[in-house]
Amino acid sequence: MLPVSEVFETVQGEASWAGTPAVFVRLQGCNVGCPWCDTRHTWAIDPANVVDAAVMAAKTQDAPTYANLEPAHLAACILATTEARHVVITGGEPAMHDLTALSRELLNGGRSVQLETSGTAEIRIDPRAYVTLSPKIGMPGGLTVRRDAVLRDDEIKMPVGKPADAERLREPLAEYRFYGKRVWLQPLSQSAKATALCVDAATRNGWRTSVQTHKSLGVR
Repeated sequence: MLPVSEVFETVQGEASWAGTPAVFVRLQGCNVGCPWCDTRHTWAIDPANVVDAAVMAAKTQDAPTYANLEPAHLAACILATTEARHVVITGGEPAMHDLTALSRELLNGGRSVQLETSGTAEIRIDPRAYVTLSPKIGMPGGLTVRRDAVLRDDEIKMPVGKPADAERLREPLAEYRFYGKRVWLQPLSQSAKATALCVDAATRNGWRTSVQTHKSLGVR
């Protein structure tokens, strides 16, 4: 069973898939503890907050409620009721859960699948899926970015709020020989200061800046 916080259609606004209409599947549960997190309602897995699928689907605002769904049932619902051809599995920290069955069903159904993960948990997903690693280094949860997660991902998307954030990438990039893949720097809260830091670091290192285009479009 997968604890599903919400499912909604929007446009992926970040990194390599920016501009792509997408179905977002937000899973419940996270033990990373990022101070700037804007989805804290997804952190706790509490049986008291379990609702049925219809109530979850009707959710219109952030809430800690979620529905426990079989991967095959969730995939069938997405394939039958949504139009966007790209599916983004996010959280919370979705890699806390085994995503192999869900991703396989979606891919076999003709959708592309993208996972957004902090890299702090084992990635269990169909090998055809695209993995975006947003490395969470030195967070309150005390977890480290796993070597196997860095080796599995297709791109890195690093949240940046201060100069040290971009610099933190250097060690794992060198240690795990992360070469030839795209590295994106994403300014926290789209602040002017953070954006300038990202542009400067991207220019110096041959990286890219992710500007969260969905916010400019006025969608989720």
